Amino acid sequence: MQTVRTILVVDDEPAIVHVLALKLTQCGYRVLTAWDGAIALELARANDIDVVISDFQMPELNGMQLAAALRTDPRTAKIPVIILTARGHLLGDNWEDASNVRQVLAKPFSPRALAEIVGRLLPTTSNGDALRGAA
Repeated sequence: MQTVRTILVVDDEPAIVHVLALKLTQCGYRVLTAWDGAIALELARANDIDVVISDFQMPELNGMQLAAALRTDPRTAKIPVIILTARGHLLGDNWEDASNVRQVLAKPFSPRALAEIVGRLLPTTSNGDALRGAA
């Protein structure tokens, strides 16, 4: 039996949240959304999240601050994070020091390509079913 995986999408641009939620739902994922990093952190702590997709530049906590906060909590430390940014040059190579940040994507990006990255980040069992909580 396959478990429905939960993806948390965090962006202060409603159009991006809508497009990503639609694409990920079409791929069979359960999608939770947040408009800023503080709300996202609350959602991540209250739900079994498998992957976080977060904008870099947001109110309250930016994407890297959110990733850092997730790393400090044993319940959320292993959740893989994908950072979306229109300002990739500001990140430099610093993101490579964040163990839970697995990918940084520059905007604009392909929602289909992002869905493929999410699929690759989710560990699977030998029968192809996704493992919840492993990473």
